Amino acid sequence: MSVTIYHNPRCGKSRATLALLEKKGLSPRIVEYLKTPPDQAELKRLLKLLGLKPRELLRAKEAKAAGLDRPGLSDDDIIAGMVKHPIVIERPIVVAGNRAALGRPPEAVLKIL
Repeated sequence: MSVTIYHNPRCGKSRATLALLEKKGLSPRIVEYLKTPPDQAELKRLLKLLGLKPRELLRAKEAKAAGLDRPGLSDDDIIAGMVKHPIVIERPIVVAGNRAALGRPPEAVLKIL
């Protein structure tokens, strides 16, 4: 099974999730999403797999700094903001096959493996 982690190496939860995957014997494809941000199509796919609305995948502090916490923003506006400011995307996101999970807590990704 192919496993991908959208990873920020400076984030403790992201590092812990990657370590958990490796402990399970997996060698996930690592996407450092701050260096290689997902485009709008990829974000929409991830949101669908996660079963989340765009606003639910925002980091509150970073979203506020980027102006993405304003009421009335459409989903497309939020997704465009995520592409422009990938730091606002909650992390880590793990994709295994056609399933995805947010690694908060890291053990939450085990349900998709």
